Amino acid sequence: MIITYHGGHFIKIAQGDTVIAANPFGKGSGFKPIRFGARIGLVSLEHPDTNGVENLSHGDKSPFIISGPGEYEVGGIAVSGFLAPKPFGSKGLLNTIYAIEMEGIRLCVLGALSSAELSSELTEGIGEVDVLFVPVSGEGILSASEAGKVAVSLGAKLVIPVSWADVKDAGLQSFLKESAAGQIAPQEKLTLKKKDLDGKEGEVILLEPLSHA
Repeated sequence: MIITYHGGHFIKIAQGDTVIAANPFGKGSGFKPIRFGARIGLVSLEHPDTNGVENLSHGDKSPFIISGPGEYEVGGIAVSGFLAPKPFGSKGLLNTIYAIEMEGIRLCVLGALSSAELSSELTEGIGEVDVLFVPVSGEGILSASEAGKVAVSLGAKLVIPVSWADVKDAGLQSFLKESAAGQIAPQEKLTLKKKDLDGKEGEVILLEPLSHA
């Protein structure tokens, strides 16, 4: 499995020829849209920065789009969507949290999560997480301490911060300090196998936002 981060909440997860794109940039986004073929497209929030599913078709590849709560199975990949406990932003946009089971690895995309108060029912539904994508910077989302709290409550083995612009970002720096990760260098991608998760407990991985590279 290869994981890359493209800025904002945009994450790409690739396993062989299968590509999952979560929260791609759309028309009207402050980020430059990126086009590639995906098997599955996940939309946490109906917002230009996260709902650019039109950019996930390429050649003969057209994605299966998931844009809300529910249980889904696509080509052997299980996806569960959960409504976040609170809406996001002044417009009250609904945010969907996704848990993805792929190659024996459980990933969780929190989207624009604005509250760390996850119910026991929600936590149980998400399950114990191997890789957590947590927003750490931006108006209306989790604070650094709240992001850390969520990571602990979900038992995340690896934690990947998203929603940050550069390594000097105040929200990112607060999160790194809060999680005792220190000054870690961003890497272009994360290549991950299930065995690589052995012994991991809340380890922070910083991925370079490729849209800014």
